[in-house]
Amino acid sequence: MSKAKKDDKVKVHYTGKLDNGQVFDTSENREPLEFVLGEGKLIPGFEDAVVGMELNETRTAKIPVTDAYGERRADLLQEVPKSMLPPDLDPKVGMQLATKQQDGQQMVVHVAEIKDESIVIDANHPLAGENLTFDIKLVEIV
Repeated sequence: MSKAKKDDKVKVHYTGKLDNGQVFDTSENREPLEFVLGEGKLIPGFEDAVVGMELNETRTAKIPVTDAYGERRADLLQEVPKSMLPPDLDPKVGMQLATKQQDGQQMVVHVAEIKDESIVIDANHPLAGENLTFDIKLVEIV
């Protein structure tokens, strides 16, 4: 039976959990996730876990912070005066906002803290600083 290898297009079903068991994402009740191994569009630990799997094989992969979204970085927190926000915006902790970087690229941040005259936005990935566990089933090698 063939095994998934670099440059293969694969489809997997998965469930992602934090160390405390909380599910943060799953493909259950959705189409399987399709990607090309080695393209680097997914976190390295996830792709590495799929390499070598056989069709219909199920695997549990424990992915450390370094092979997931990395450590949380304090330099990705920024205080923004409320006067710079749209007047109709009522920010709440956890709210996602879209902002433009200096190069014109759009970036999604979330509100980490609300102060009297400012808010603190966080550009870290929401799963930064977390070890992740994925239950993965290889359902197709295209």
